[in-house]
Amino acid sequence: MTASAQLTCALDKIDGANRADPNRETVDGVSLPREYAYSLHMTRWLFALEPAPSERMQIACRAQHIERWTMPRRDYPEGRKAYYQWRQACGRMHGQRAAEIMASCGYEAAECEKVETILTKRELRKDADTQLLEDVACMVFLERYFADFYEEKADYDREKWLRIVRRTWGKMSPRGHEAALKLAEGMPAHLLALLQEALAEPGE
Repeated sequence: MTASAQLTCALDKIDGANRADPNRETVDGVSLPREYAYSLHMTRWLFALEPAPSERMQIACRAQHIERWTMPRRDYPEGRKAYYQWRQACGRMHGQRAAEIMASCGYEAAECEKVETILTKRELRKDADTQLLEDVACMVFLERYFADFYEEKADYDREKWLRIVRRTWGKMSPRGHEAALKLAEGMPAHLLALLQEALAEPGE
């Protein structure tokens, strides 16, 4: 296969896997499988942040949540520690599935391993591709899921929300910060106020 044929093969197989998600999300009035919709949001923001992304980044972003519904959060105990264990398990699973798909489409082992590493986020802050994936994921969260998440977690106090926003911000690069601030201009007033408070210097 040529490189472009390999990419088409990998993206098609990832899309096929994510279209099996029984959960749904409405996008522009159309009901789509949730993780398939999420993968499209990831791809859109990847190209917004990096106009000419590599094939490995296109695959990593499309596979960021591949088949996540098969590993639900409810299978793990409550609490922050268990939450992070679940997230790490998901990352390993997504990386393995992406690598398997890439290998089946003819990618070399080293490239498959690279995408697997990106998706596990083991080298966040050390690796530019992993950082780009994190920036893209944060932008998708802020644009598509932040508002609903805020409504769902009405029992969270203000300090907890400030910690959540600060943790999200702390995982992003300057490029991600710039995009997030631009996006924030169109956020509902209460979310914009939360963001501004979270990012304000102590004492302001």
